[in-house]
Amino acid sequence: MARSLRHRLYSLGFAVIEATGADHWLGPLTTGRGVILMFHRVRPWKARPFAPNQMLEISPEFLDLCLSTLKAMGFRLISLDDVPHAVRERAPNHPFAVLTFDDGYRDNLEFGLPVLRKHSAPWTIYVTSQFAEGTGRLWWLELEEAVATLPEIRICAPAGPPILLRSKTVREKLDAFTAIYGMMRRKPQAELETLLQPLREQAGTGGANAVWEHCLSWDELRALGEDSSVTVGAHTLSHPVLANESLNSSRREIAQSRLVIEQHLRRPVRHFAYPFGDRSAVGPREFEVTMAAGYSTAVTTRPGHIFSAHADHLHALPRVSINGLFQNEHALRSLLTGTALFLSNGARRVNVG
Repeated sequence: MARSLRHRLYSLGFAVIEATGADHWLGPLTTGRGVILMFHRVRPWKARPFAPNQMLEISPEFLDLCLSTLKAMGFRLISLDDVPHAVRERAPNHPFAVLTFDDGYRDNLEFGLPVLRKHSAPWTIYVTSQFAEGTGRLWWLELEEAVATLPEIRICAPAGPPILLRSKTVREKLDAFTAIYGMMRRKPQAELETLLQPLREQAGTGGANAVWEHCLSWDELRALGEDSSVTVGAHTLSHPVLANESLNSSRREIAQSRLVIEQHLRRPVRHFAYPFGDRSAVGPREFEVTMAAGYSTAVTTRPGHIFSAHADHLHALPRVSINGLFQNEHALRSLLTGTALFLSNGARRVNVG
């Protein structure tokens, strides 16, 4: 329900910006030094009635439009390695744009890479090491599969009777997915299996692990890493909500993921992306841990453009999510000028609290 409301609010905001032309007269104020764009999946678009994770995917055609629009709007595409310098530039002629892809999905290579090469675009892929190993769990995809299959879902509560959720209609499935997703977002990583395994048993999906189908292996990543246009960053060991973990667990997820990737790919890892990355998932504690681990930058999912003041907050950088539910040019331009995000942030340029 929360995602549906947020979708409606953003749709309304884009419509207001389009009607008033606010992106034209606010653009010089809201674009800032540049923008770090966040993508997840790139694959041919297929409309599905129940697809709660479809916000995480865009079509190759829309990725092509994104890159063409960036160039038409005067953005210069740079590597993540160049961001610390670009933020501190005194008088840049053009704003910069950085392309980042989270989790390490195989479709980034199959459908995204040809588009990126067409535009000679540098890009970053943030790798979750246990996904590359085939041992991690893409639990949000497993949850979608289970809810899609079941007409009723039985959740075993830690105390008290089981919770029964109806899941026959699309609306009921969306509500059930949202409710269970919220429960799982509040759990430490070590406890997720207590919710996942009963769902798999009810849905009859067994122990099949979605990462083998959807994520790049170490061999594929090694081949990709030979491309000089690709920067590989770390995205933890297991993709937990770091705020739910103990301090020692967070340190291990942040620091060890870097070492594991470096061992497998034989190249330095300088950049980090916080899983989930919003205010409920990451905060000042994690920013300090990431800085202490020696990363040059770390990115959140807090929405916003990059301003000169972010030079003092390179381990809490905002990004602009390219959402699969808004694959149209006007919404894209509103995001690239920063207008929609500036207004939704209450005119705050830096948000690291």
